[in-house]
Amino acid sequence: MKGPDLARLAETPRLRDGFAIPQGELWVFGYGSLMWDPGFAHDFACTALVRGYHRAFCIYSVRHRGTHEKPGLVLGLNRGGACRGIAYRVPATAVAGALDALWAREMSRAVYMPRTVRVSLADGPVQALAFVANTQHKHYTGDLALEDTAQIIACCSGQRGHNIDYLSNTLRHLDELGVRDATLRKLYRRVLDLQAAQAGS
Repeated sequence: MKGPDLARLAETPRLRDGFAIPQGELWVFGYGSLMWDPGFAHDFACTALVRGYHRAFCIYSVRHRGTHEKPGLVLGLNRGGACRGIAYRVPATAVAGALDALWAREMSRAVYMPRTVRVSLADGPVQALAFVANTQHKHYTGDLALEDTAQIIACCSGQRGHNIDYLSNTLRHLDELGVRDATLRKLYRRVLDLQAAQAGS
């Protein structure tokens, strides 16, 4: 009986929920909380651009930034447009640990889908892992109007704090990267206005 082709088996990509794990180093694209709290070992980080997706508050949060009774909102990658964020390089020796940490954090509710995306860096493109919005999940919001988004963020909180803190942290780190997100800035101003109105009522 002919034995397995070990060379071919070695070349077969290992899959994790459809994501092909690279043989060597891994790049991870962060566009929300991963920008200020990656939670995994990496040896390099830089500003990066992904085309074909945009950052949007399109995921209901029922634990970290809201509750089941009063869901908050967190960011996802939605189809269309472009998104600037941070690309992290994970050395080959740390890939297994990084994937375990990321799956425990991002995949517990299956509201995200792990995908390989083309990421543009200053010195050229790389293939990176990104967590995109699962449009079939019950906690996917679809395209919310800015006013509806602001109304939710202004009054929700969860285990990791107030929903507005998630928004302000995202803006702060985009500012540090030199990235101007006019939509998020407008949303933040509207949330502040709503909170001021609530405090004065």
